[in-house]
Amino acid sequence: MSALRIKKGASKKSAYDLHNPNASDVQSHTLAMIVDNEAGVLARVIGLFAGRGYNIDSLTVAEIDHTGHHSRITIVTSGPPAVIEQIKAQLGRIVPVHEVHDLTLEGHSVERELALIKVAGAGEKRVEALRLADIFRSNVVDSTLESFTFEITGTPEKIDAFTDLMRPLGLVEIARTGVAALSRGAK
Repeated sequence: MSALRIKKGASKKSAYDLHNPNASDVQSHTLAMIVDNEAGVLARVIGLFAGRGYNIDSLTVAEIDHTGHHSRITIVTSGPPAVIEQIKAQLGRIVPVHEVHDLTLEGHSVERELALIKVAGAGEKRVEALRLADIFRSNVVDSTLESFTFEITGTPEKIDAFTDLMRPLGLVEIARTGVAALSRGAK
């Protein structure tokens, strides 16, 4: 997890908006890959994105099979359909990549993200932060006389909504894990 200082007015637009004046066909896709858990695999996957100017909105990676030495990489990226297809094709050609799934196209999926959010404040702002945390089912994982650190799990939209409400109450810092996703059902 990496910490991120909040910048007012930060844009959530994809880099594709800069290259494509008619960016209305830009869509967000969640890609899940099963890869060999070995040195350099993540660098090769990320290198593919960096070398071609593709944007990564979210990235998670962890070992999922200790005996088979496989990891799962989940990437949320944005682009026109042709670019997404090109990304999937190029990922599939990387040797340590065993499977590439576009969870956005393959049907319903479950997506969750974890965030740690530090809020500093006193008096009514402190009380309001605790009230909102309860509404969002967020947990207090650290508390001092000057601040709280909340843990919240949910969709990226839920986390965005929570952080937007915490900004006027004294939001100091955010750390987000990125999206973890699985397709729904037995397959």
